[in-house]
Amino acid sequence: MELGIYTFVETTPDPVTGVRLSPAERIRNLMEEIELADQVGLDVFGIGEHHRPEYVSSSPATILAAAAVRTKRIRLTSAVTVLSSDDPVRVFQQFATVDLLSGGRAEIMVGRGSFIESFPLFGYDLDDYDALFAEKLDLLLKLRESEQVTWEGRFRPALHGEGVYPRPVQERLPIWVAVGGTQYSAVRAGALGLPMALAIIGGLPERFRPLVELHRRAAEANGHEPPALSINSHGFIADRSQDAADLAFPAFKAVMDQLGRERGWPPMTRAQFEASRSLRGADFVGSPEQVIEKILYQHELFGHQRFLLQLTVGSLPHKAVLRAIELFGTRVAPVVRREIARKQGSGPEGHAEPGKQGDKAE
Repeated sequence: MELGIYTFVETTPDPVTGVRLSPAERIRNLMEEIELADQVGLDVFGIGEHHRPEYVSSSPATILAAAAVRTKRIRLTSAVTVLSSDDPVRVFQQFATVDLLSGGRAEIMVGRGSFIESFPLFGYDLDDYDALFAEKLDLLLKLRESEQVTWEGRFRPALHGEGVYPRPVQERLPIWVAVGGTQYSAVRAGALGLPMALAIIGGLPERFRPLVELHRRAAEANGHEPPALSINSHGFIADRSQDAADLAFPAFKAVMDQLGRERGWPPMTRAQFEASRSLRGADFVGSPEQVIEKILYQHELFGHQRFLLQLTVGSLPHKAVLRAIELFGTRVAPVVRREIARKQGSGPEGHAEPGKQGDKAE
């Protein structure tokens, strides 16, 4: 199994002190986080695209390009690229460039966008929310397959055999489809034979099993090998379980309550937070042993090939985040890989060959 981290590069006020980092300081901290994730042996680091004042990640490819020259092994992905409001040609070119800078470690995780600020910002109509994504994904996949593309759609000028450069190091740049819980999105990803990144950030994870089955069945029905699956979730790790919970809760609550005010959710209570970090809950907040147990529990549910953890759901002390990354890489990841490899009979380490999960499962 591949294990990694993703972030939206938040600059929300510290929930205890009220201090907000400057964008420059947050980016400097982020570079340290990515470098450490690489050093401790994590497999993937993702950056999510957002166009809101509390995040500084409007251009994931730019951040990943900086990370590419400061890391050696870790794969670098968006998490996600809001493809619906972007130009697939530019997206492909940007990530092909990241791939060149990193020596073949770039990936793209595309989604329709659970936050919609980019649509009016770039002049798109929300009434075309799904049609934009479907059309632009079609073009992105064609760009991956050929240097010269002939293509026509509703939302972008046609291409008549123009070349798209540069080409990446990898023969086929890995493209994942991010899904938040919509059945149609899971079916579409499967029908195209694309790996799915399933965000489980609330409720009971077991309720997401039907989406996983829909994804696999759609792939099979369309003649594809079973595509890879990533589970993407919120969490935080500390040496002691109580420390992890006490540190993470104020930050989690600040972010989720803000979203609740926008989307009609009630404020998060401590009791709800504690329930979410139980074995059957959605959040991975606790000691290394608890996080190991929960990853293995969910692997029994989903059989996934990748797990990504959003460690900073709201601003947390940089030193504590670095310690969480260290624990994830040195204490959680080795045990998870060993146990899954033992169950699957695939050897002592259980590492996936980098870049080989882009289109099908191990």
